[in-house]
Amino acid sequence: MSVMRFFLAKSSKNMIIDNYLRNELKRAGYAGVEFQKTPLGNRVVIYAERPGMVIGRQGATIRDLAHVIETKYNLENPQIAVIPVQTPELNARIMAGRVASALERGIHFRRAAFIALRQISEAGARGAEIIIRGKLSTERARYEKFKTGAILKAGQPRKYAVDTAVTHVQLKPGMFGIKVNIYLPVNTIDDIHVVEQPPKAAE
Repeated sequence: MSVMRFFLAKSSKNMIIDNYLRNELKRAGYAGVEFQKTPLGNRVVIYAERPGMVIGRQGATIRDLAHVIETKYNLENPQIAVIPVQTPELNARIMAGRVASALERGIHFRRAAFIALRQISEAGARGAEIIIRGKLSTERARYEKFKTGAILKAGQPRKYAVDTAVTHVQLKPGMFGIKVNIYLPVNTIDDIHVVEQPPKAAE
């Protein structure tokens, strides 16, 4: 196997495991996973809003996850660690999941979006944008965009200052897509200001 094919296969497997964990740990506020190769096997770091639900009673859930990841997805000796997300409202994946969960419970899409925007703003975000796409009120699919504060659309700062996530939820009218962009409370190059020193007094 060529080097390129090796890394493509590895990335594909990681994405499949990520999708599996997202479905299994939806109620736990799943926020992502990292894979680290170690001499003893593979370290799988799961980020979640509610780590207790990932671990389960006496570690039952985490053992089941490790078994499935090893046997079904052929990841050698997975060692799972769970890390809590300090501020869930600043994590786009968690907030997209909250909006999806609200839609599943029958909450109107506009109300679900505004509640999420308020939570994001109260957590200190510089801005946020939520886009909901689907059969919102008619038989024809369309989208609505909800926004608060500022949001970066392009440029280098967007890569580290904006957290983005997309999720989907199946409802009676059809499949709905939810995209969340959060402008994190970090400084960017636009926040740099040059302060002129006052002239020194003549001695």
